[in-house]
Amino acid sequence: MQTKLTNILQTQFNKTIEDCTNEELYTGLLMLVKNLSNDRKPTSTPRKLYYISAEFLIGKLLSNNLINLGIYDEIKTLLADNGKNLSDIEEIELEPSLGNGGLGRLAACFLDSIATLNLSGDGVGLNYHFGLFKQKFENHLQKEEKNPWITDKSWLNDTNIGFDVEFNGFTVHSKLYDIDVLGYQKGLNKLHLFDIDTIDETIVNDGISFDQKDIRKNLTLFLYPDDSTKEGQMLRIYQQYFMVSNAAQLILMEEKAKGHDLHELYKYVCIQINDTHPSMVIPELINRLVLEGIDLHEAIDIVSKTCAYTNHTILAEALEKWHLEDLKQVVPQLISTIQELNAIAKSRSDNKAVQIIDEHNLVHMAHMDIHFGYSINGVASLHTEILKNSELKAFYELYPEKFNNKTNGITFRRWLLHCNHELSQYITSLIGDEYKTDATKLKDLLKFVDDETVLNKLLTIKQNRKQDLCNYLNKTMHLTLNPNSIFDIQIKRLHEYKRQQMNLLYIIQLLQKIRSGYVPSTPITFIFGAKAAPAYIIAKDIIHAILCLQDIIAKDPVASKYIQVVMVENYNVTNAEKLIPACDFSEQISLASKEASGTGNMKFMLNGAITIGTEDGANVEIHELVGDDNIYIFGESSDDVIAHYNNNDYDAGKYYNNDEIIKNAVDFLISEEMTSIGQTENLHRLHHELISKDWFMSLLDLKAYIQTKDQAYNDYEDRLAWAKKSLINIANAGYFSSDRTIAEYNNDIWHLDK
Repeated sequence: MQTKLTNILQTQFNKTIEDCTNEELYTGLLMLVKNLSNDRKPTSTPRKLYYISAEFLIGKLLSNNLINLGIYDEIKTLLADNGKNLSDIEEIELEPSLGNGGLGRLAACFLDSIATLNLSGDGVGLNYHFGLFKQKFENHLQKEEKNPWITDKSWLNDTNIGFDVEFNGFTVHSKLYDIDVLGYQKGLNKLHLFDIDTIDETIVNDGISFDQKDIRKNLTLFLYPDDSTKEGQMLRIYQQYFMVSNAAQLILMEEKAKGHDLHELYKYVCIQINDTHPSMVIPELINRLVLEGIDLHEAIDIVSKTCAYTNHTILAEALEKWHLEDLKQVVPQLISTIQELNAIAKSRSDNKAVQIIDEHNLVHMAHMDIHFGYSINGVASLHTEILKNSELKAFYELYPEKFNNKTNGITFRRWLLHCNHELSQYITSLIGDEYKTDATKLKDLLKFVDDETVLNKLLTIKQNRKQDLCNYLNKTMHLTLNPNSIFDIQIKRLHEYKRQQMNLLYIIQLLQKIRSGYVPSTPITFIFGAKAAPAYIIAKDIIHAILCLQDIIAKDPVASKYIQVVMVENYNVTNAEKLIPACDFSEQISLASKEASGTGNMKFMLNGAITIGTEDGANVEIHELVGDDNIYIFGESSDDVIAHYNNNDYDAGKYYNNDEIIKNAVDFLISEEMTSIGQTENLHRLHHELISKDWFMSLLDLKAYIQTKDQAYNDYEDRLAWAKKSLINIANAGYFSSDRTIAEYNNDIWHLDK
């Protein structure tokens, strides 16, 4: 590698490694990786997967690609020998703004595992110029700014491929960029990202506002444009159709180039619809096959054998529904096909709950996916059971053979080898390196569960990661943390069902206890990282309250000795790679029945954090794997929660009025101390929401949460016992490898290699 890198740097900059700047070294390493990628033979299997997703939260790619090419240690040593630090060079890379949260991060992990398992599968999405947004904090409030990431030297490769995409009254021409997806030690697939040349970045004003009507200029500017306006809703339809039309045209182009019979498309192609954003691929592909001379009903049959759907949520607002008139305004060519699909669905069942077009002329995208896809999967065992027995029960009764579970997973290459080198190297020294390709081998760590030398080493490694995080946050955000405190971390999208507000109330009551004389045995640092959707008012109010509390505690001469609140600005994959290895307590406290799976819980577990959470999503499977003693479970069950919703019997005011601790914590939100530095309107709105509605039942579980968390902090004081819990979590994390998840998808749904 030394010769190859030296030649690139000599050609590009006429410099040696030692003389290059970090920026020049980054460019050289990017070119080296691209050259080595070109040397890999693209993965080929009898059937090919197209994984269509609105999000691919791929994170920075340099080190991940170096690891997957097997040259990370060699490059790191080579640079060090020349006075350079790979970590410093990594900081040069901008993180691609192509995703938001778990959905996009999962898609990125899946692409890595598909390539690693030597399966042929490409991602298809959009090349957002500014992504979701860059989060800034001003006056204790979230502010949104554009988040540019595309530079002259990037991982994007111009393919010179493009397609015409027809909208009502005008046509745009797409431009396809590819990013190479390298598997670990083998495999090469592509992430296909579609864009248009007419995009105009200059139309974005202060913050992230822009003319939402000028589609030719705005189509690929932002992920999830604000849909609180009619123009924003229409833009989302334009975006989604642009994505799936390009996907359908790319698929047919590649299949015709291979000489495959389109009448047998399903034998050669599988399309995975990742959540409902790509659902229009069904009528679009049907139309495209009809244009190829195939009868409409045969085309419907072909597509029904080609498409599979992953459901990621039971939240009604996330199961997309578009007004038929709005679709007609954007893509009139799809309307007759959607109406025909609806007629077929109605012929299969007279249950109005399963119709594609309802009595309000809303087109239910998930319903279309279920009727005209051959596989429907949830993403954790509890989630899938809720879909079958509650949320999608009518569909399960109609198509029981279609439903299956595929518990989510994460790629260990990024979330252990890349972000926690010391831990991965120590694990290798104990059990060898087979776990890097077969994560179940981590179980071999259990033989050391009573080995005090190993347990103490795990504690040392955790302390090192905490110091690393302190250094990173001090350098990047000028935050000073106590590395000798407990790191209690909740990092995920800001949504009421994830219940950051319940964590906030815990901290408030702890502050009140400390002011009454209580002294924690070990100081505690509460770390949040989250973005709230720009139009999600209550979510932004929760962020505001956290930032106000952060300031109040920092200025309290007594409380600041024992507790600290930190809200990490612009939480993203790069931050997660520093936060997760440093975590002691993993906050997974969503209301039971509301989190489909979660993947942050798996990343924390892999890095030795202990979960405090509800029996929700993949927490259920974590609990089953590690046992009662190595996780902290609290709160009402999913069955009880679902019953509360069905009976409409939850009364937040009862908990507020009948419990002094809860009342005092909630009322602190509108205390003079808070309103003197915060916005009265925001704080009063959040307070009112909690005591009058509390749709995700924070007050229901708050007392149990307080008791469980206090017990966990007490248990932390026995350091060897805590290290044992940590080891047991790491050892049992192998089940959550995305390699396992993808093998299950392939064996049960895709059949790519058969």
